[in-house]
Amino acid sequence: MIDVRRSGERYPGGEPAAGIETFHAISFGPHYDPDNLRFGAVLACNEERLAPGAGFDEHPHSHTEIVTWVVEGELTHRDSAGHESVVRPGDVQHLSAAGGVRHVERNDGGDPLVFLQMWLSPLKPGGEPSYEVVHGIADSTPYAVPAAGALLHVRRLTAGERTAIPDAPFAYVHVVRGEVCLGGEELRQGDAARITAAKGLEAVAGSEGAAELLVWEMTEG
Repeated sequence: MIDVRRSGERYPGGEPAAGIETFHAISFGPHYDPDNLRFGAVLACNEERLAPGAGFDEHPHSHTEIVTWVVEGELTHRDSAGHESVVRPGDVQHLSAAGGVRHVERNDGGDPLVFLQMWLSPLKPGGEPSYEVVHGIADSTPYAVPAAGALLHVRRLTAGERTAIPDAPFAYVHVVRGEVCLGGEELRQGDAARITAAKGLEAVAGSEGAAELLVWEMTEG
């Protein structure tokens, strides 16, 4: 089964007056929909837009696997475990909050920042927090989040190129840029597809240009 969610259906949030705009694909904060609480291990998929100088002051997380993908600009990260990084397009950032961690996320650069942040539910609570950045992850190189029973596939397609969607109990596909055809559905930038127990699916980039996809392959629901 393929459940397509359009970019325009996301819940708006953030603090526009403070230079923060957010678009939530799944129920988040005051935007509560009992039929849209999670998909597979994915608890949140937020598109964040930060103006230069804007950001999120120190705040806590626990029992969450947080994976961040920068679309444009530079994200500065600092956390209570002493990690500090600048995350750029093409990098995968993974913060395992485990038993508890605090962090700061800011746009310290001079250009607008756009990033996707995805929260996954761990298979087991607790543990020690950890942090990792993979700089310039290669196309088709999966990034494993074993604590959530999940793999992230980054696919950058040229016009007309095809890519297989993993045959998994759950797959979540987010179109970062460009257009693709998936199971007869046309998906554009910001659209997502939630796929349950599908077999032999392919995504095909449109003929107008390149496309970039994030694909979560998950074993747990």
